Amino acid sequence: MASLHSSLLSPPNLLSLTTPSTSSTQILFNVRPSSTHLRPLFTTRRRLGAPFAVVVVAEQATVPGAERRFYAGNFPRTVTNDELAKIVEEHSAVEKAEVFASFIPCSGAELHITFKKKLRKLECLVKLERQVFDEIPKRGVNAWSAMIIGLAHNGMLIDVLEHARVMLEEGVNPKLGVMTIILDVIGEVHARNLGREAHGFVLKRNFYYKELSIQSALIDMYRKCGDVGTRSRVLYGVMKRNGDCWIGMMSGRVEVELRSLIRLKRFRPGVVTVASLLPICAQLRALKQGKEIHAYALRHRFLPNVPVVSSLMVLYSKCGVIEYSLKLFNGMERRNVVSWTAMIDSCIESGHVSEAVGVMRSMILTEHRPDTVTMARMLHVCSKRKVLKLGKEVHGQILKRGFVSIHYVVAELIDMYGICGDVDKAKLVFDAVPVKGSMTWSALIRAYGYKEWYEEAVELFDDMISKGCSPNRFTFEAILSICDRAGLVEDAFRIFDLLSRYKIEASKEHCACMIRLLTRYGKLDEAQRFVEMSSSL
Repeated sequence: MASLHSSLLSPPNLLSLTTPSTSSTQILFNVRPSSTHLRPLFTTRRRLGAPFAVVVVAEQATVPGAERRFYAGNFPRTVTNDELAKIVEEHSAVEKAEVFASFIPCSGAELHITFKKKLRKLECLVKLERQVFDEIPKRGVNAWSAMIIGLAHNGMLIDVLEHARVMLEEGVNPKLGVMTIILDVIGEVHARNLGREAHGFVLKRNFYYKELSIQSALIDMYRKCGDVGTRSRVLYGVMKRNGDCWIGMMSGRVEVELRSLIRLKRFRPGVVTVASLLPICAQLRALKQGKEIHAYALRHRFLPNVPVVSSLMVLYSKCGVIEYSLKLFNGMERRNVVSWTAMIDSCIESGHVSEAVGVMRSMILTEHRPDTVTMARMLHVCSKRKVLKLGKEVHGQILKRGFVSIHYVVAELIDMYGICGDVDKAKLVFDAVPVKGSMTWSALIRAYGYKEWYEEAVELFDDMISKGCSPNRFTFEAILSICDRAGLVEDAFRIFDLLSRYKIEASKEHCACMIRLLTRYGKLDEAQRFVEMSSSL
């Protein structure tokens, strides 16, 4: 009994290889170890200096009295993560000890202990990483990135900033991901002045500031530093300059802050801003944010405004609620070409092509005359449905309104005839164009491909180049796809090599055509080269 009493009063040795069992740990603290995972690194500043208590201790100290540093008298004391690492490093005990640390939040007499994680020799590994890093004669951006990321993941925030300073002094610009980590760390340590220096660095290098991740990190950094004024100015500048960034951040972590700014009248989008934001919502399929903007437009009496209503119609159709688009269209007292075209787009986007044809016919019967955009959309619908008769009607309207000189309208017209199988008519339209551009040539090449006139398509491509018209990436996609279907291996290689001549970067679509063609003909080595090229794009 006496020995048991003395063992409870005397502090245990800290630096043993033996770890007590789970049951003994539960008896010692009268709690059950939690299986809760750690929170992300950069959440609250308290993580850096929060008190930790040593839970599992050990058998025989390498240095006598080392264990006393964890005790005040006969009672365990709390230590910080940095202090714990320092003690373990000073006594060379990292390889001998498995130390569990737990954060201790106290609420009255109740004590909750949550096991965080094992140190698992992390301090030793960081020390080794630093040694390897220091021995590198010429450190590039990848070496600096690995070092800073490693320090950040181990919670060594001050070291992150020190290494970032030295990196910049050596003339190495951090990668985007590392720059966001540096801004996060500045926010965590509440270094507002340093944050302003980092902000200036970002502004001087415009390629950083164009990135949404950097802009969002700057806003978050100023929020953590308590600089609401600068944060609001940065946020307003982002919203004013780039609506895409605005809606991107609305969909992300600063959505609540943007709403609060609008409520506080720091930012009041006008009709033009709302009309430009809605297409971005449609592109992102952000139905929730689009509805919020719709409600905002209603509250501020922006409706009925034709551009806003038209944008809302396209938004709802892209998000799969065509009935909302139809309700908005039917509720419009005055319609114009934009609203009619928007309704056609809504039907196309939602897959209701027959309804789109009906809307087109109704529009032609009204006093509103379709413009070039509407004509191009009509031809696109005719191509999808392969409605040659209606396509000819639209062709008549194009001739009547003198749109035959508009390149994208003529290209859609040639595409429509090609898809509907009337290549002779497509050739007549092509020949009637006085000045032929790459869009017109590409459309006829595709039309030949639809008709399976493969060799004629390659000859047409060569004729295009000989007449001094430069092909674009879509021209190359069309002709390489034709070579793929026809099995024209030599022509495909020759045409692919022309990409560099016209300073066009090879796309995944270009490589995919070559891979399919070469694989089908057993040229696996060449196909592998294009696979590697495609994976790097």
